[in-house]
Amino acid sequence: MSNQRIRRVNEILREVIAEECRNLKDPRIGFLTITGVSTSVDLRNAHVYYTVLGDEESEAETARALEGAASRVRAAVGRQVRLKYLPKLEFRPDPAAVHARRIEGILRRMEQSRDSV
Repeated sequence: MSNQRIRRVNEILREVIAEECRNLKDPRIGFLTITGVSTSVDLRNAHVYYTVLGDEESEAETARALEGAASRVRAAVGRQVRLKYLPKLEFRPDPAAVHARRIEGILRRMEQSRDSV
């Protein structure tokens, strides 16, 4: 399968999943953004990357809620997107956002140590 087709499928899946996540009524889901989808070459598995605004506790609650809602979101994808195989969805925190928060913390500590000298 061509890379262009996989990119197109990934973007369509991201849009459909983001819309369905907005419709979830679970109070554990915080301010959620679906940042990307990465499907396997055979389209049987998809990693759904997301970010959550808030602290670590709200991130953990959102992760549990998304894990529980994965089958419902997958069913919505099946209704809206026509693919030979319906990918199994696995929600993962966006590694870019995790790294950005880590770097921000390091910079904050450097600034504080510079100010205290």
